[in-house]
Amino acid sequence: MRFTTFAQQGRTRLGVVDGDAVVDLNASQPEVPADLRAALEAGVDLVAAARAALASTAPRMTLARLSLAPLVPEPGKIICLGLNYFDHAKEGGRDKPDYPWFFYRGKSSLLAHGRAALVPKVSSKFDYEAELAVVIGTRVPRHVARSAALKHVFGYSCFNDISVRDYQKRTGQWTIGKNFDATGGFGPTLVTADELPPGAVGLHIESRLNGTVMQSANTTDMIFPVDETIVLLAQCMTLDPGDVIVMGTPAGVGQARTPPVWMKAGDVIEIEVERIGTLRNPIENEAA
Repeated sequence: MRFTTFAQQGRTRLGVVDGDAVVDLNASQPEVPADLRAALEAGVDLVAAARAALASTAPRMTLARLSLAPLVPEPGKIICLGLNYFDHAKEGGRDKPDYPWFFYRGKSSLLAHGRAALVPKVSSKFDYEAELAVVIGTRVPRHVARSAALKHVFGYSCFNDISVRDYQKRTGQWTIGKNFDATGGFGPTLVTADELPPGAVGLHIESRLNGTVMQSANTTDMIFPVDETIVLLAQCMTLDPGDVIVMGTPAGVGQARTPPVWMKAGDVIEIEVERIGTLRNPIENEAA
């Protein structure tokens, strides 16, 4: 099953995707909250609700005409991994990590498919990062077994962990360079875990800047796969429904190129993950 989140009359709505069309899930099934995180927290069987919506006579909206929102507009937690592909660690002059380089993103950094990513006034070192996003569906207990970790995943989406590189390097923590407004592209759709290989392993992932392939890899290349990542996080914290884990980027980022390639106003960046979709964002300058 495939879901999306869109904006309508100033509010976000949860939709189920039917080809090129979308059904408003809450309008078709009023018992289902209109927000993905709220629906997951309520324990709604979203796949069953989506099937019922698609079988109904509910109105269809054209997906391409909707104003999309970040897939989970307000996650409780957004936990990201750095250096989770060996070639990316190597291009940054680092060894293969023994433990994930975890960092946080805040909800104000999220960016919907189709919306402009904003080059900040304070920096021009604006870099792309193609990533796989994991959306937690049910609460993950502390110290979960690896064999049980993936049953807590609701689905997967595309993410662009856009980074302001000079700010990222100003401190030993990456938080500041990873949390500028409108830099965390997220969407356009979520594919439920049952429609993909376990842990979304074996999927091609790439970024394209103005149509030119910049990164090209496979999720099999992740150093810490999804199930192991969930186990490591659960050693420290409870993961809740609607939490998001962003699984790191492969080699080919702009800062590692000679000369460096920074995104600028007028560019278009695309992130594609096989069988999940393509996240597309134009680049604009932050308003004066």
